[in-house]
Amino acid sequence: MSFTQHDSNGVIYHTADALSALPGIRHGFSTRLGGVSEGPLTSLNLRSAVASGDSRANVEENFRRLCAALGTDVSRVVLTHQVHRDTIRVVTGEDAGKGLWRRRDYDADAFITDQPGLPIAVFSADCIVVLLCDPVRRAVGAVHAGWRGTALNITGQTVGAMIRTFGTDPADLVCAIGAGIGPCCFETHDDVPEAMRAAYGEEAEPFLRPKGMKWTVDLKGLNRRSLERCGVPRENISVSALCTACHPELYWSHRAMGDARGVQCAMISLV
Repeated sequence: MSFTQHDSNGVIYHTADALSALPGIRHGFSTRLGGVSEGPLTSLNLRSAVASGDSRANVEENFRRLCAALGTDVSRVVLTHQVHRDTIRVVTGEDAGKGLWRRRDYDADAFITDQPGLPIAVFSADCIVVLLCDPVRRAVGAVHAGWRGTALNITGQTVGAMIRTFGTDPADLVCAIGAGIGPCCFETHDDVPEAMRAAYGEEAEPFLRPKGMKWTVDLKGLNRRSLERCGVPRENISVSALCTACHPELYWSHRAMGDARGVQCAMISLV
């Protein structure tokens, strides 16, 4: 399944064609291009001013530009507070604006909601981001899955939360895994493969490759497998081929840049 790149007044972002084909949703995967931030944060930095050293005005303007490009309501956008765990929050109208205009009173690495006009966003600077849509029950989800979240099966747990909360049938889900670090650049010691084997058993092996004294790990592949294990048809899962570490012209990468960087996001909203 393919992705399309867009340029909306200089804001460069990607959409998954399969999600774009569904009525009544807006979504997008941002890049680092199209904002007002400067220096190492050039230009569409979406990382909070406290964390990144950017100005609050810059971050707010960057969100205005991105939401305008995606056709989502910037006044109601809800942002995760990611801690590399497996907490999933059911987002309601009471959360509108939290993380950007209002203080967050939660930790969460994944969101689900069935309320229209409530954009939900997760962040990445190498980690895997996953958007989910149930077009039958009219519900959406957004997941941040670093290697720790992947080992905790947060993507599969999010599908489970949608089943319990909204009555989702996994066979109806349409999912997109955005740009993230690829096995070309994600080299680790034994701890990461061991965590994946503990979580996925023998199913993890195709996504782990020895490289000298280290390993390469395919986090996108593991998250796709997590969706398939839940019953999401493979043909309903789009996976971006882009590696954030390989493309500094498009993305921030913690592996390549350290902390002197911004973040990109994946956003989805019912309309």
